[in-house]
Amino acid sequence: MAEPDGTLTPLSRSGQMIADPNDDVRSRAVVDSAGEKIGTVADLLVDTVTNHVRFLRVEHGGILGFGAQSSFVPVEAIIEVTEDEVRVDSSKDHIAGGPGYDPDLADQRAYYEDIYAHYGRVPGAPGGYLSGMPYSPGLPPVR
Repeated sequence: MAEPDGTLTPLSRSGQMIADPNDDVRSRAVVDSAGEKIGTVADLLVDTVTNHVRFLRVEHGGILGFGAQSSFVPVEAIIEVTEDEVRVDSSKDHIAGGPGYDPDLADQRAYYEDIYAHYGRVPGAPGGYLSGMPYSPGLPPVR
């Protein structure tokens, strides 16, 4: 099982960037397998040791940005990436019902294990979109 090796940090605060800026999915709509919009990719969580992107931070709900909530979605749940969207294999309700974003737990392994368990995923398991790419189990590498 490919557990995160280091601390997970938001890409926006890491000093790193996606190797090819055209592959950066931040700000793209997140859509469930039924085609319903869930929210927007607000950030990516990166393992600071391996430089693997481990989670999407998806903002959803609220009105005009007020009252929005954030949830983490493992990259292994991505089934397709287009120019405008990231399609995941979970429903909108399933994502909303998962462990919410909690910056106070961001450095605790059990928190991430709960997220993977909620989605029924194994970290780094094949099957997610682009899961075979070097340096990242689900998205293009960061540098």
